[in-house]
Amino acid sequence: MPEGDTIHRAARTIAKAIGGRVITRFETVVAALARANDQQPIVGRRIDAVTARGKNLIIAFSGGLFLRSHLRMNGSWHIYRPGEAWMKRRSDMRVVIATDDFVVVGFNLPIAEFHDARSLEREPDLQRLGPDLVADDFDPAEALRRIRRYPDREIADVLLNQGALAGIGNIYKSEVLFLCGISPFALVSSVADGELERVIAIARKLLVHNVERAGGSRETMSSLRQSQRLWVYGRRGEPCRKCGTRIEYRKQGPDVRGTYWCPRCQTRHEA
Repeated sequence: MPEGDTIHRAARTIAKAIGGRVITRFETVVAALARANDQQPIVGRRIDAVTARGKNLIIAFSGGLFLRSHLRMNGSWHIYRPGEAWMKRRSDMRVVIATDDFVVVGFNLPIAEFHDARSLEREPDLQRLGPDLVADDFDPAEALRRIRRYPDREIADVLLNQGALAGIGNIYKSEVLFLCGISPFALVSSVADGELERVIAIARKLLVHNVERAGGSRETMSSLRQSQRLWVYGRRGEPCRKCGTRIEYRKQGPDVRGTYWCPRCQTRHEA
């Protein structure tokens, strides 16, 4: 599942490719977008901005029109040169936005909808978002306050709650809690403010680092080896990189999301 750093990196890349350019072709198989395009054509408009808010990618067109998309589990945005072969099937295409120099394609987008400025600000998914960990104006105090709203929930589950803080997915959830030595099954009420502040700070540091670094692979540890990029995620049954204990895996939370952890290194506040 794409996490916050992926969306911010995608927004920056798309903005660099087509920002400020005039749209020469717009194509969609999303019925609502097609109807709106018939009423207010996209071709001829300019790309004013491409931004990320949590895991939402928002493209702003001239004339006060916005396209909000969310990738959920399988969505993705690709950039091609005109005439270049796509890396995914055409049947997976949902939106095409083309300029003279680039073609931007949204594949398998579960959410793709037009907004004006007013409806965008009223969009419930955006309104409920907690502080965005990658945003320049990120507010750690507000993130802490929102996490504290869930004292009886397990900390790993709360970190995935985009209403608490926006941007963390399964990978960062497992990696951050490992780096902090906190059991993913600890209740929020058992974790001191100072420890939660460290969780928030490390999460922000990792996401920002992975937005800025070159290449598509994500890393949470410093290693010259390509095979050693993550501490625990995806390493079920393998030895912990710190203590050698076997990494464990369990489904967790109401959404039954997978969690990886080291039972020896992560004993703080163990339930």
